Amino acid sequence: MSRVPYARWQEDRATHFVVLLVDGGSWAGPVSWREPVTFGLSFGVTPIAVAWVSSYLRIGVRARTVLLGLFAADCVLEGAGTTVRAWCPVPSRFDMETPFDTGMSMTPAVGGGGLVAILATLSAAAFRRRPGGPPGMALALRAGCGILLVGLLSGAAMIARGVYLTRTRHQLAGHAATASLKPLHGVSPHAVLVLPVLARLLAMTSWSPHTRVSVVRAAVGCYAAAVAAALVWAVAAY
Repeated sequence: MSRVPYARWQEDRATHFVVLLVDGGSWAGPVSWREPVTFGLSFGVTPIAVAWVSSYLRIGVRARTVLLGLFAADCVLEGAGTTVRAWCPVPSRFDMETPFDTGMSMTPAVGGGGLVAILATLSAAAFRRRPGGPPGMALALRAGCGILLVGLLSGAAMIARGVYLTRTRHQLAGHAATASLKPLHGVSPHAVLVLPVLARLLAMTSWSPHTRVSVVRAAVGCYAAAVAAALVWAVAAY
């Protein structure tokens, strides 16, 4: 298969515009700088967010330190692996042309499994013991963790589907098959940060605890509706 951008693969993303101006290359496609830039931003901010959110969970200091250390290392692996693929330049996902390509493509997938395990462990802690923090924080954390798990499962489904189609059909089919799940995978993980931040900001107001909890509850409902809409769209477009 040619290692040039796919003419039929059309996506517009402004997030890698600066890198595009400096390095040149394709504006869209599986060999563009879009995914490395997006991953670099996400995996740079995510460890900070997870470290802050986990401070409200009732888990031991040693366990929290180990989990966050593993999570940070896994984030570095994910970001670096995707960036190396862009330097080649070859598709960052589902490139199975040679044993080396297969190993480089599957490494982020294995790292993704580690992310799922670590975040699932932290989410379980949120439900096992009531999180601390101001009124509404426990609800925000538990709802955010629950929605986060939806995002993790959608990501795992994307990888499994893409790898299967790449091996049985064509690489382009593997990339195209994941498109319907991208909105769901993109929206869901951010709930674990957005909702706790809202609860923290509400704690700075003079509103009563009951009112603050009600606002968080309404925000959870709105976020859940957005995730449900993305899920319906993914099923309909599948």
